[in-house]
Order: sequence, then C-alpha cells, then structure tokens
Amino acid sequence: MFTGIVEEMGTVAEVVKEGGGLGVRIEAPRHAGELRVNDSVCVSGVCLTVIKHSGKTFSAQIVEETLKKTTLGELTSGARVNLELAARLNDRLGGHIVQGHTDCTGLVTQIEKRETSLLLRIEFPEDFAKYIIPEGSIAVDGVSLTVASHEGNALVVSLIPHTLANTTLSSARAGTRVNLEFDVLGKYVESLLAGEKTRLEARPAITPDKLRTWGYSI
Repeated sequence: MFTGIVEEMGTVAEVVKEGGGLGVRIEAPRHAGELRVNDSVCVSGVCLTVIKHSGKTFSAQIVEETLKKTTLGELTSGARVNLELAARLNDRLGGHIVQGHTDCTGLVTQIEKRETSLLLRIEFPEDFAKYIIPEGSIAVDGVSLTVASHEGNALVVSLIPHTLANTTLSSARAGTRVNLEFDVLGKYVESLLAGEKTRLEARPAITPDKLRTWGYSI
C-alpha cells in the first residue's frame, strides 16, 4: 500500500525487451538503498516488484497486462518517474490509500497557469466517472491529489508549487498521458452494493403456496 506522497523522482537508466514485457532499471539515489528483492515500489502510480537492486539503482519487470493498462510502455532511458516506497504501518497517511493498481490512463487536455498553482484538466474513460466526487482523492502518476472539479469524463486537479517541484507532473503538457487510480474506498462500496442487490434479486418470491408451506392458512 502507498499514500500518493512521492518520495523521489527517479531516472530510468535502462529499458530492455523481455518477451512480451519490459525490464527496467531505475536510478533512485535517495531510496534505492532501502529496497530489497521482492519489495513493492510505486513507479509513476504503478506498483512494481523489485527483482534486483544494487547501490543506487533497482530493477523491475513490467508484464503485458501492466503495459496494456498504464503508460509504462512509453518509458525510455533518461525518463523521469515518480517513486514511492511502500507505506509502513506506523507512518502518517499523508495522502490517501493508493494501491498502485492503475485503473486506466487519462489524457491531459488543458493546462491553466495561475500565480502560485497549476490546474490540469484530465479526460478519462467515461466508465470511471462514477468514482469521482468533488474534493475526493485521485492518484495521478502516483501523486495523491484532490479533485477540484469534474464534469462527465473530465476532472480538474490543482498542483501546488511543492508538488510541481518534486514530481514529474511539472512536465505535463496538453496531450500527455497519465496513469490514474481512483479511490479504492468507492470501489469497495460499489462492490458491496452490487452484492447486496444480487442477494435481494436471488431471494425467492413469496407466493401463496410458499406461505402455506410455512404454516399460514390462506
């Protein structure tokens, strides 16, 4: 589990083709030393497993399903990525609950520069609009942000100077694709309600014959 608070911007040192997937080696001078093989690390919003680490770098594999659902297939040597190590149970939850399980990619369609902030308008597949609420949380390339506004299949987030200085979102432009993970709490609520609806629909109808078997005289 992660919190969407980016700890370091890493640099992709190497990308190699591995069957239908990719192998990546990422330079992370500040935090690579804390990683061990089998650890989880959030790379621009995507949870990857460390398969090797050495000094200031770590390596991970990106399989076909991840390439299909995220922007990681666009990585090249020299690209910058947002990095977050897995949260400890005794950490403050500075952002929100982030799994690193990207739901879809979004497209930055508009950027509005303000005196001390930046507004990003992001469009995404309409099926996910139900998970958006005003002032709710969303992870964009692994960064925990608050939804400033939304309409249909588009949302707007506001970036403060600190976020711009410490994440890759400062380089976003109109046409940039980003990884989106919607709030997992909304997904659980949806699943629970769907299960309850199915249970109610499966409940046998009450008929006169059924009442007679229960002992009623009708």
